[in-house]
Amino acid sequence: MSKVTDRVLALAGPVAAECGCEVWDVEYVREAGQWFLRVYIDKPGGVSIDDCEAVSRALDPILDEEDPIPTSYVFEVSSAGAERVLKRPGDFERFTGEMVEVRHYQPVGGAKSHAGTLVSRTDDGTVTIAVNGENISFPSAQVAQVRLRMTI
Repeated sequence: MSKVTDRVLALAGPVAAECGCEVWDVEYVREAGQWFLRVYIDKPGGVSIDDCEAVSRALDPILDEEDPIPTSYVFEVSSAGAERVLKRPGDFERFTGEMVEVRHYQPVGGAKSHAGTLVSRTDDGTVTIAVNGENISFPSAQVAQVRLRMTI
């Protein structure tokens, strides 16, 4: 993470906890010529618009006072979403046994992504999924992103 996102994460964590949530991720990105600071939150049972509003209202004055970003930006608080990206080791542990999509930098076996049940992620970043009863492992160099996948 960048210094900005690290600082915002440190500020947002306690605020989200006071609102009954946890910070899933912090993103500071430039889109269409404008900077966006996004704080993604989560909680058991899911996040409501009221949760997002509560965290936003509580965190906004703290960000103004601490001023971790010297330029202007758009501040947003939202749910991590049902098809969230898994990043930290704890994310993979938490969602073992769930359906995921592994996206690749380059095609692997002719495909840019593979879907299956998350089996594990090792310390070296190798992701293993089960597809039709067979375990398939992808070394970290092949894994661009792993995200939860909704089943229908």
